[in-house]
Amino acid sequence: MRTGLKKGSSRSLRLRVVSSTTTSTRWSTMAKKRSIRTTIFIFLLSLVAFEAFAPIPSLSSRSSHPKKVHAGKFEIADDMFWKDGMPFQIIGGDLHYFRVLPEYWEDRLLRAKALGLNTIQTYVPWNLHEPIQGQLVFDGIADIVSFVKLCQKLDFLVMLRAGPYICAEWDFGGFPAWLLAIEPALRLRSSDPAFLDLIERWWGNLLPKVAPLLYDNGGPIIMVQVENEYGSYGDDKAYLHHLVKLARGHLGDDIILYTTDGGSRETLEKGTIRGDTVFSAVDFSTGDEPWPIFKLQKEFNAPGKSPPLSAEFYTGWLTHWGEDIAQTDADFTAVALEKILSRNGSVVLYMAHGGTNWGFYSGANTGANESDYKPDLTSYDYDAPIKESGDVDNAKFKAIRRVIEKYSTSSLPPFPSNNEKTGYGRIQLQKTAFLFDVLDNKDRIDVVETENPTSMESAGQMFGFLLYVSEYTAINSGRILIIPKVHDRAQVFISCPSEFNGGRPRYVGTIERWSNRPLGLPYKKCDSNISLFVLVENMGRVNYGPYMFDRKGILSSVYLDGKLLHRWKMLSIPFHNLNEVQKINPVIWVAYSEFTKISATKKSKDKSENSSKEPAFYAGRFVVDNTKQIKDTFISFHGWGKGIAFVNEINIGRFWPSFGPQCNLYVPAPVLQHGENVVVILELDSPSSELVVSSIDQPDFSCGSSSSKVHQL
Repeated sequence: MRTGLKKGSSRSLRLRVVSSTTTSTRWSTMAKKRSIRTTIFIFLLSLVAFEAFAPIPSLSSRSSHPKKVHAGKFEIADDMFWKDGMPFQIIGGDLHYFRVLPEYWEDRLLRAKALGLNTIQTYVPWNLHEPIQGQLVFDGIADIVSFVKLCQKLDFLVMLRAGPYICAEWDFGGFPAWLLAIEPALRLRSSDPAFLDLIERWWGNLLPKVAPLLYDNGGPIIMVQVENEYGSYGDDKAYLHHLVKLARGHLGDDIILYTTDGGSRETLEKGTIRGDTVFSAVDFSTGDEPWPIFKLQKEFNAPGKSPPLSAEFYTGWLTHWGEDIAQTDADFTAVALEKILSRNGSVVLYMAHGGTNWGFYSGANTGANESDYKPDLTSYDYDAPIKESGDVDNAKFKAIRRVIEKYSTSSLPPFPSNNEKTGYGRIQLQKTAFLFDVLDNKDRIDVVETENPTSMESAGQMFGFLLYVSEYTAINSGRILIIPKVHDRAQVFISCPSEFNGGRPRYVGTIERWSNRPLGLPYKKCDSNISLFVLVENMGRVNYGPYMFDRKGILSSVYLDGKLLHRWKMLSIPFHNLNEVQKINPVIWVAYSEFTKISATKKSKDKSENSSKEPAFYAGRFVVDNTKQIKDTFISFHGWGKGIAFVNEINIGRFWPSFGPQCNLYVPAPVLQHGENVVVILELDSPSSELVVSSIDQPDFSCGSSSSKVHQL
């Protein structure tokens, strides 16, 4: 994502947007064995063909074209793709295995088949597969081999976007966060020898796994992308050439390697490798005239080696927290698609199915500077034709299917029905523990002590939260706290340890990356030093642009009344992420244990506590009748503030209904179980006065208000 769009034309695309708006043993085991801990513009056909770029011969006329390729191979010749000696038109779509539970891979792929697609394109996120340096994960939702084999079983070809950088609105553009802890700092996406060495190790593990799945080897993979929209970032040709050399070393000389860049001369000059070594594909804003861009594409490919391919045809758009949900018109999208397909161009829908940014993996963008920070939603619905929950009974799916059906060489499967969803009703929650009380249990928490605060990555905390603790002398007046650089959101608390109850932390205020200002600390009488707590939330690393080196936490000195504040402790808060499986999550386990005790004694806590601004855990349960089918649902957080949620110990993502637009989090049926299901949430700001969340049967992107936006568009 998204070269030409983000460098000046994203605003033009926004003008076109209607804003309002059974392959996984490990995951299955997690789901089954967990216990309670557990997207009408009128199409004007030109009467005169473009002289600049003559139409590709129609599919019906291609059969008489002299064959210059070999049977049993996927190749490029005469500015066309050839499959097994016959001309082939790619009608594909992005569908990312890591945004769909493995139990639903086949369901979503079958829906893509019903849309009329013949090819699936997917990224490979390095951080999913190597969350900790040297610890590789290729099972569960990270089982890319099983996903590719399933694509083949369902008669799809595959275009594999191997990175190492992917963008994708995914945390850090798919790079693992531990890269940010390496000193001296790496020069990302460059020929920095230290960076290249790490890529060699990563691809040395990844590419041998997919090599047997290449088309020439009997698999479905027809093309492998190196890097992603590099022309929008840099022009280090040595870096690109090194990636090509690495890929060839593992995959051989026959596989088509490709790059994708925005459809401008500048981005193509920077991001492509001229000649016939690597095929150069393009992307551009939906609604832009495609054929002049395809003409430009030809300049960056060898003669006869430039089949017109839009590798990212945008069916919708992304949404950040604090924005209205992005929506694009179905007929407008279909008309733009037909402009490509009607002249035998190839296309990949971005997205065919968006899915979900599970856990802490949603990314972020920046604007004019790194403080102009725009985090992405948990939902990656993208207004795609196949919705986040798999729904296809919508105008966009139907409009795109009608266009594809006109140009498909085979009949399309029957129109599928939506998956059944249900609401399991109101879920009464109870406060189980304050976050700071849980962190008092030092046996379960890693503590790092330094003279000055250090980044989350340096402290070994890659996702979620890090608590910074220091102290200062009490005086007979308030103090001024300044933290010049914090990524991304810091909640500040003070307490007096000498008070009778040990001094509960008192909320003082919040310092945010996008609105950083001095914070006044109130006068507090105290016989001891005053404890200062700064809870910093990582809201998602920047995945695109010049500010990608996005370390998290407190990234500067801290000043109290203009003087440096020293002696810090950093306490890690170990929440599960998407691909991390532990027998016991220490934090969630404490929260659940307290819930069990409260439930057993039927003790109800004082509702006055619910107004506290101190972060706390809340837990509740709901039952799925053993006689009924388990169905997808959504958890509604209307009335709540901001936080993260777990269902049966699975991190279903971030919620922030007070900013919106996302009100609900998607809970697929495989997360649930017959009998008792447990919801645990960490509320950072203000809980609902009734301490209730609801399980409902539909998504909702109507939350927030114009006064509560992170950024105004």
